[in-house]
Amino acid sequence: MSTPVEVTARIQVPVPPERAWQAVVDWPAQGRWMLATQVHGEHGTGARVVARTGIGPVGFTDTMVITEWEPPHRCVVRHTGRIVRGAGVFEVVPAGLGSEFRWTERLDVPFAGRWAWWLARPLAQAGWTCRCAASPGCSPRAERPGRPRSGPGPGCPPGPRGRYRRSATMVG
Repeated sequence: MSTPVEVTARIQVPVPPERAWQAVVDWPAQGRWMLATQVHGEHGTGARVVARTGIGPVGFTDTMVITEWEPPHRCVVRHTGRIVRGAGVFEVVPAGLGSEFRWTERLDVPFAGRWAWWLARPLAQAGWTCRCAASPGCSPRAERPGRPRSGPGPGCPPGPRGRYRRSATMVG
């Protein structure tokens, strides 16, 4: 038994849509803004993308197929794995002098359904919140001795407050 869930996160970035798009679909670089995730894959309709989310031996592999490919604005994937099923949507739209990046997941949550989502939602939101400052289109901070590399680069929007919005809702 599964429960349908829809989660959407949005962030405004101070770069043109073309630049934001390049960052969004740079699969190997997604680990900089997706918590504990490594991604690899190809581009274009029908291409396969594989994401491994976890820490050490604890985690899962999310296999996907790109079902819509409309650069530089929209990529839709169908999650085909045993654990994650449903659709994921990356959208980049013009917003003021920059862009808005929208990430939506429409998933069928397995196992305990609503209870599983009740437990997983805060972790998913925390991961997005922690990484949103290093969002697509923002360059990472230059490495300096004694200073971590993660975090916003020059011209990035403020952290989770400011122009960042998220919503997480249950559907069904």
